[in-house]
Amino acid sequence: MDHQVRRARLAARLGELDVEALLITRPSNVRYLTGFTGSNGQLLMTPSAPVFFTDGRYTQQARHEVPDLDRVTYGTGLTEALAERSADVRRLGFEAHDVSVSSHAGFARALGETELVATEHEVERLRWVKDQEELAELQAAQDATDRAFEEILELLAVGMSERGVARELERALFRAGADGLAFDPIVAFGEQASEPHHEPGNRLLREGDVIKLDFGGLVGGYHADMTRTVAFGAPAPELRKIHDVVRQAQEAGIDAVRAGVTGGEVDAVARSVIEDAGYGERFAHGLGHGVGLEIHEGPSLRRGGDDVLPAGAVVTVEPGIYIPSLGGVRIEDTVVVSDDGCRVLGSSTRELIEL
Repeated sequence: MDHQVRRARLAARLGELDVEALLITRPSNVRYLTGFTGSNGQLLMTPSAPVFFTDGRYTQQARHEVPDLDRVTYGTGLTEALAERSADVRRLGFEAHDVSVSSHAGFARALGETELVATEHEVERLRWVKDQEELAELQAAQDATDRAFEEILELLAVGMSERGVARELERALFRAGADGLAFDPIVAFGEQASEPHHEPGNRLLREGDVIKLDFGGLVGGYHADMTRTVAFGAPAPELRKIHDVVRQAQEAGIDAVRAGVTGGEVDAVARSVIEDAGYGERFAHGLGHGVGLEIHEGPSLRRGGDDVLPAGAVVTVEPGIYIPSLGGVRIEDTVVVSDDGCRVLGSSTRELIEL
């Protein structure tokens, strides 16, 4: 990853933000700009001499992960070290969405005359567009997810619990080459599939159930996110109908994705398919979200959303219909936005699989 290029892009924003330096504290943003993977690191971004901060637990790790920056190891906390290295800064930007009220008060006391300037999601916006190395990591994460899906279909059997299938999915992801889990898998059987974010429990698999599987692998810090709803035996006729409507809505959404459109426009295209089928009230969440170093990041695809999709963004398209006491269907894929459309990262079928 070319962290120097990324920092240069951020440095170019300092003038527009009217700050002399910008303190980056959000872990995913620090990783994006420096390559540091530890749990405690901060970056003081300046036009010419950025400084990386961490504590004594990560001195050696920072030495090999952040070899190209001036590094400071602090003992009593960030505040004093920051005050020392920013003594000449008159206006210091900070990530208002990450800094607590208590931390802000501590910075204000230590920095004296330095004015603290709130900024919002500056690095996150840079992260919307993925470079080729990031796309390769995302593809590897998706490939592991597809392989795990193929494996889990062979393992499903009457009497398995949702929680047991979730554990099998986790093991399958590791066997498929993932470094870890993108998030805790969602596994829902039958009527439980009517909950969009159901937590796997002790419900046992029965003939005629639909099975909703929402999961993903993690590779190189990058997240995959995929949902499939399959049938274990013959599903109820309405669930079969719902699956067809959701599949059509997803296809329409994918076809609408291209650079320059808003997330709200894409959401409206997919949502209209579900509304026309009479299930509009049963699709209660947004159509999708960006993925990358975090499982949920920008840009957003939601009703009325004004995020403009840039070429190189990676977003999910995941419509769903959920009927209480009956079940639900969601189909989700991750796509790479381009000027003339998008490319689906996954290879798993979107047709209804009946096991």
